[in-house]
Amino acid sequence: MTFDSVLTARRSVRGYLPQPLDPALIRTVFELASLAPSNCNVQPWETHVVSGDSLRALGAAMMDRARTGRPAAPDIPMSGGYTDVWRARQIGSAKALYGAMGIARDDHEGRTTAFLRNLDAFGAPHAAFVYLPAPFDLREAADLGGYAQTLMLAMASRGIASCAQGALSLYPELVREHLGLQEGPKLIMGIAFGLEDPDHPANAARTDRAALEDLVSFHG
Repeated sequence: MTFDSVLTARRSVRGYLPQPLDPALIRTVFELASLAPSNCNVQPWETHVVSGDSLRALGAAMMDRARTGRPAAPDIPMSGGYTDVWRARQIGSAKALYGAMGIARDDHEGRTTAFLRNLDAFGAPHAAFVYLPAPFDLREAADLGGYAQTLMLAMASRGIASCAQGALSLYPELVREHLGLQEGPKLIMGIAFGLEDPDHPANAARTDRAALEDLVSFHG
């Protein structure tokens, strides 16, 4: 695949086949992701890959927590709402996804069920939980985002589907408990990955992109 074809092929996949990937292939894409650039080459990211029954048990725990109605407590607070054009793009994404799954706007039960699938990594056989070590902050989080993008492009180049998920960071204490991790590093995101289920309706959703003129200004 050319780089352009990898970019155009990569998208957020929300339905996966259950079979696990070859461990050697998983190691390869994470080795490629480690080549991502970072400020002063500090490589400010820590990743924990969870697979199989362990991932299903963690997903069940997070779904149970969500069902209780207790508020989420992510390491990085999700304090702001989207407004203006960003809100319009968010709504457009939701319309594409729920429309593909046949879930009406007033189908609250259907929407709740769809949301809970996020917490089980959409049934993917693998998920990467990506942490920002202490004492790093916003500047280094930008490097972590570059690492995550490099990882997902490396996956796409090998035919591996993925989806970056803020939802997998909603209950960091459960993830730490499940994986035996210490406090300190902040859980920024999870990335579900595996082989795409071509028959899952969520995977028929397509989102658009803003015009270049809305995103980039050229000077000089």
